[in-house]
Amino acid sequence: MAKIEKVPSDMREKFDEITQITDDFSEKFLNDEYAEVIRKATAALCRKKNSPLKKGKPLAWACGITHAIGFVNFLADKSEDPYISAADLYKNFGVGQSTGQGKSKIVRDLLDMFQMAPEWTIPSKVATNPMTWMLEVNGMIVDARRAPRDLQVVAYEKGLIPFIPADEETA
Repeated sequence: MAKIEKVPSDMREKFDEITQITDDFSEKFLNDEYAEVIRKATAALCRKKNSPLKKGKPLAWACGITHAIGFVNFLADKSEDPYISAADLYKNFGVGQSTGQGKSKIVRDLLDMFQMAPEWTIPSKVATNPMTWMLEVNGMIVDARRAPRDLQVVAYEKGLIPFIPADEETA
């Protein structure tokens, strides 16, 4: 994993414990992109005031966080690569379905996750995720890919979109 995530010192051990589990799972069943986004989510949970990760088993949290990221990215859709069913995910973590679902729901609620949530989309899907490009401009929802280049530049400079689509089309 390329970078060290910002985690409070009192949560570093818990972060390391959970991400060791999720890194191993990602290596075996997923890929480096999933591992990266799962680590990002784990770090975000560690930074929460009264982090829920302080209580409960690391294995259950690893399963819940992985399931939550999988939910955002349609991991349980057989047409996706990688693919793993929710039942197989729970089984491979050695966690019961109700525990896995419960932890996943807590993670999704705390981190405002929903299907195709841009912040939690794996890198290879960001450009094709329509939610990445939806911006509110003067009260109207606008697809940044179809906006004038000057608006795209402003959105990019503000960190609202990952790149300037007009520049990609000419490349």
